[in-house]
Amino acid sequence: MAFLGENIPKLGFGFMRLPMIGEEIDMEQTKEMVDLFMSKGFSYFDSSWGYNGGKSEEAMKAAIVDRYPRESFQIATKCPVWIVKTKEEAQNMIWTSLERTGAGYIDYYLLHNLGDSRTKFFDDYGMWEYARELKEKGVVRHIGFSIHDNAEALDKVLTEHPEAEFVQFQLNYDDWESPTIQARKCYEVALKHQKPIIVMEPVKGGLLANPTEDIRKIFEEANPNASLASWAIRYAASLDNIITVLSGMSTMDQVRDNVSFMEDFKPLSKEEQAVIEKAQKALREIPNIPCTACQYCVKGCPQDIRIPNVFATYNRKLVYNDLASAKSRYGLETRMNGKASDCIACGNCEMVCPQHINIIENLKIIAGEFE
Repeated sequence: MAFLGENIPKLGFGFMRLPMIGEEIDMEQTKEMVDLFMSKGFSYFDSSWGYNGGKSEEAMKAAIVDRYPRESFQIATKCPVWIVKTKEEAQNMIWTSLERTGAGYIDYYLLHNLGDSRTKFFDDYGMWEYARELKEKGVVRHIGFSIHDNAEALDKVLTEHPEAEFVQFQLNYDDWESPTIQARKCYEVALKHQKPIIVMEPVKGGLLANPTEDIRKIFEEANPNASLASWAIRYAASLDNIITVLSGMSTMDQVRDNVSFMEDFKPLSKEEQAVIEKAQKALREIPNIPCTACQYCVKGCPQDIRIPNVFATYNRKLVYNDLASAKSRYGLETRMNGKASDCIACGNCEMVCPQHINIIENLKIIAGEFE
């Protein structure tokens, strides 16, 4: 069955982690990266109103829009309206993005980072209706949304807003059966609603390109010539109904590697899929907090601590030994909800935990390391 964006090459360029010189984007290197990317037939570029304080969208203008015919690429950008206070501010975001990019129109416009308490802002500010108006006027070509939440939340948004033409969410082989990310379940929800998918975090913020030695050996024994990132990106791109897989490339070497295996993209073979499954099994066996994200603990927490999400960030540190990445994710997860240190040790969570996790003690440990 044909779907929106099926002819777009399966590798997209995420403009969130561009090379920097101090506080400024390294535009010369960015242009070189864009040139290589485009020369290999790729065309999809993703940014957001908020990336690098708006400098990411400005870099799109300088590196892409001002240097290539408009019909030769697709621009995607997003509106994180939950960070502003009024409907007017929310609806002005698109015009700021258009001014910064100079693109004339946005090919793929996303309501950005739905999930948890953020979702309601898009309804409160009338963003769904406004996005439809923008499409009718030709200001945007296609409307969709990105989401960081579970499959139930995704299903609710897609049920309430069938006008969404596509959806973007985190999907990688490590999170495929994750009880918090629920990549497989989210994928199945998108298929149920017949919505094509843009994949973000296929390499899990770079973690899958630098796994533990045991995981590395699994892939290197299977194919010593394939980069670790290639396994992760090809895994996501091999799924059905994928518009493109975003890679937040920061160096020329990353671009060279990504285009080398995606220029003539071939889905994973059965043998390669078996290698992925072996790596998934090895990842599950690394000791971590055995939280299944049943959410029972959240319902009775007087401090509004999203305990499974907090545990997921700490497991990121335990499994990948990457404290910086884990702390960054923890900051995002607790921005609008309770922190681990907010725990008052009431015990409501431990009374209902099916896994009998020592939640209070683990929250103390996490607070000590992350705050």
